[in-house]
Amino acid sequence: MDLARAVVRGDAGKAGKLKHAVPTADSYLMRPAGILILLAWSALCQTAVEKQLAAVALQRETIRKQAESMKLVPLIAAQPDCAAIPEDVIAPLIEGAAKAQELQPKLLRAVIAQESGFKPCAVSRVGAQGLMQLMPATAQELGVDDSFDPRQNIEGGAKFLKQLIDKYKGDLPQALGAYNAGPGAVDDAGGIPNFPETQNFVKSILGKLGSTRADPLYIPMPKPIEN
Repeated sequence: MDLARAVVRGDAGKAGKLKHAVPTADSYLMRPAGILILLAWSALCQTAVEKQLAAVALQRETIRKQAESMKLVPLIAAQPDCAAIPEDVIAPLIEGAAKAQELQPKLLRAVIAQESGFKPCAVSRVGAQGLMQLMPATAQELGVDDSFDPRQNIEGGAKFLKQLIDKYKGDLPQALGAYNAGPGAVDDAGGIPNFPETQNFVKSILGKLGSTRADPLYIPMPKPIEN
């Protein structure tokens, strides 16, 4: 009130003194107590944001795991279509991976044909990637850094298939069923799960191979006889 009267009366000196005597929000925050309150409020807001982000990340991870086990929820958008890898390029990759895992090349070839049609950019509706359709979590466990790299994908897929064949003691139908639907689904069903996709996957590959047992050893392709 005194400040207002001083301004009205034209007493500039007194008005200036009274103005500086009135505490403002800025002057209050510059006091030690104000600074402490400001810092505490900032820390509280940051903690709340961090908790919210952590909750969102946890929710996304839970959804991803459910989708991977159930093969129902689309995880990523399909990639642009690409051409199949030429035979002269993919043949040595299959041969090398088969030899490393002591598998028949024709088995890997049949799986690749069924899974991706030899297209390295293939992505399923649930996020399986590349030639042998590796889920991101599975690829990570197998040491695959880039599922769209043909060599890495085939080597990782061959390693995973070999693990499943060993797990089911050479029973190829069960190993293929686990490759498609997951080992947990095969164990719960006591055999090939009654999923149309999995049933078709196993039937198609076995039809190409003409066998229900996995050949235990890699047999290299014969080299041409040189004259």
